[in-house]
Amino acid sequence: MYRVEVKPSVWKDLRRLPAGMVARIRRWIDSLASNPFPNQCVKLSNAERLWRIRVGDYRIVYEVDTAARLVIVYYVRHRREVYRGI
Repeated sequence: MYRVEVKPSVWKDLRRLPAGMVARIRRWIDSLASNPFPNQCVKLSNAERLWRIRVGDYRIVYEVDTAARLVIVYYVRHRREVYRGI
């Protein structure tokens, strides 16, 4: 099992989303503890250690440290906003 760490900004982002979408995203975040590389994840080409999962029109962007068995969730944002600044 991996430990999942969620940045405070993610919780702030989730407060702005519809309740149904928040539930779907939370299930994905929780599932990263058992499998940080699900079939739906894609490595971001412009960032060395970042991965993303698509959940509807939203993206979960995270990093996996296999040595420490740690997953850090950095962003949950709409697809048109998530890649700015990465």
